[in-house]
Amino acid sequence: MHIDHLSLQNFRNYARLELTFPKQPMVLYGENAQGKTSLLEALAYLATAKSPYTTTDRQLIHWRMETETMPYARLAADIMSHGRFNRLEITLMLENNGEIAPKFKKVIKLNGVEKRVMDILGLVTVVLFLPQDLSLVEGSPSERRRFMNDTLSQVEREYYIALEGYEKLLPQRNALLKRINDKKAKQNELGYWDEQLVAVGAVLIAGRQRFLRELEYLAQRAHHDLTGGIETLTLVYQPSFLPSADNNGQRAFDLLGLDLHRQLSPQDIAPQFATQLVTEQRESIERGATLSGPHRDELRLFINGRDAGLYGSRGQARTAVLALKLAQLEWMHGRTGEYPLLLLDEVVAELDAKRRAYLLSRMNDQCQTLLTTTELDTFSFEFLSRATVLQVENGQIAPK
Repeated sequence: MHIDHLSLQNFRNYARLELTFPKQPMVLYGENAQGKTSLLEALAYLATAKSPYTTTDRQLIHWRMETETMPYARLAADIMSHGRFNRLEITLMLENNGEIAPKFKKVIKLNGVEKRVMDILGLVTVVLFLPQDLSLVEGSPSERRRFMNDTLSQVEREYYIALEGYEKLLPQRNALLKRINDKKAKQNELGYWDEQLVAVGAVLIAGRQRFLRELEYLAQRAHHDLTGGIETLTLVYQPSFLPSADNNGQRAFDLLGLDLHRQLSPQDIAPQFATQLVTEQRESIERGATLSGPHRDELRLFINGRDAGLYGSRGQARTAVLALKLAQLEWMHGRTGEYPLLLLDEVVAELDAKRRAYLLSRMNDQCQTLLTTTELDTFSFEFLSRATVLQVENGQIAPK
C-alpha cells in the first residue's frame, strides 16, 4: 500500500497542501507547532476516520475558517493498493442551519461514491509510533485496549462492527442498571441488552486473543534481536472474566503459557460471558455499571517472567514498545498482504543509538515511512542519503 499524493484544505494549520510522496523514507524536519504532526494525523485519519490526537473532529478544521458561513476541512489521497489506484476523500463540515450549535457532518467518498467508515477500512492502514507509547507498558489498561482496538479495527471488518456495537450498547445497559437501582425500570429488561452485549463482546474477546497470540511470536523475534537474546518478552491477555476451553474453569486464559495458545471462538465465549453477567447482576445494579466485558480487559507485558509495567526499567520498557510496534507492522502486513504506512512522530530522538539503528534498518521501499524531527543530526548520514528530507514551516512544506 502506497500513498501517491495527499491534498489537504483547511486541516489543522494547513490552509492548503499538495504533496506527492516518494517511495523512500520521508523525514519531516522543522520546529515545533509548524505542522509536522498534523501531516501524520491526516494520514492516520484517512485510515480510521478518527484522529489519534483528539476526540473532537471539529478541532481538525483550520482556525481561520471560524468566520466562514460553512467551515470545512478536506483530506484527499491517491492510494495504490493491491495493484489499483483509489481516490479517498473525507470532508468535515459545520453546517450553520440556524441552530445555536452548528451541526457537524462528515462525508466519506471513495472514487467519488459516498461510503461509510466500515467501507473504507483496510484501504489505508497505519502504524503510528509516538514518544508517549511507553504508556503501552506503564500506562492505564485503557491505553493497551486502544492499541488492540486500533490495530484490529483497521484490518478486520467483523471486529470493527462488533466494537462499534459494543461501544453503543454498553452505555445503554449501564443507564438501565441505574434506572433499575432507582426503581424506575424492571430487572427482566436486562435480558434484551445482555443478549446483544454478549454477541458482540464475544467477538472482541476472541479477536483479541487470536491477535495477541500471533503478535507475540513477531514481538519476541524483534525483542530477541534488540536484547541479544538475554530477555524474553511475553504478552499476557487478561480478560475481565475467565472463559475456559472446556467451560469448567480449567485451562483458563489466566494460566501463564495457556492464555494465548488455546484459541476460543466467539461461540465458546458467549455463553460464559452471559453467565458472568447474570452472576454479577445484583452488584452491577447496585453500582450502576457493567462489571465484566471487553471494556475491562487488560494486556500485560512480561520480560523474563516479570511484569514490565511493575518491575521493568525505563530501557526495558522502550525496548518492549519498539518490539511491539515492529510486530504490529509485520502482523498487519501478514493480514493484508501489504505493508501499512509507518508513521514515527519524534520517536527517533527518544531511542538510544542501538535501538535507533535497529529501527532505521527495518525501513525499506516496501514500507512507506514518514518520520518527524526537530534535529536532523539524530539520523545517520547513511540514512539521510537514502531518504527525502522536507522542511515544514507554518503549514508549508519544501525540500530541505
